[in-house]
Amino acid sequence: MNKDLVYKEESYAIVGACLEVYNIMGAGFLEGVYQKCLEHELNLRGIPFVPQKRISLLYKGHDIKQDYIPDLVCYDKIVLELKAVSALNDEFRCQLLNYLNATKFELGLLVNFGHFKTLERERFVLTSQKTL
Repeated sequence: MNKDLVYKEESYAIVGACLEVYNIMGAGFLEGVYQKCLEHELNLRGIPFVPQKRISLLYKGHDIKQDYIPDLVCYDKIVLELKAVSALNDEFRCQLLNYLNATKFELGLLVNFGHFKTLERERFVLTSQKTL
């Protein structure tokens, strides 16, 4: 079993930028405020990102004319989903997992700026498990 983290340096840089935003802004703002602050912080740190990148959905190879729009795609390979809620829940986790499945990106970060006293964050890695 490989114990290396997927995109370790990149995810460390992204989380560092998120922590900086949280340390300055604290909890209590709407998600859009954190997104704009984080976009600025990512720019300051030279972290490449695309906000609100439209991702077309396919069903059995057919474009169903429905898009997913994650908050940020960083390094052209990491989905970053932002929240500003009191606690993360399974609905948010499923949302991020769906983004990973839609993009086929290996790594997703779910970050919650709304949690009081600390930045809440979770890391998701897309695996190639087959179900029976």
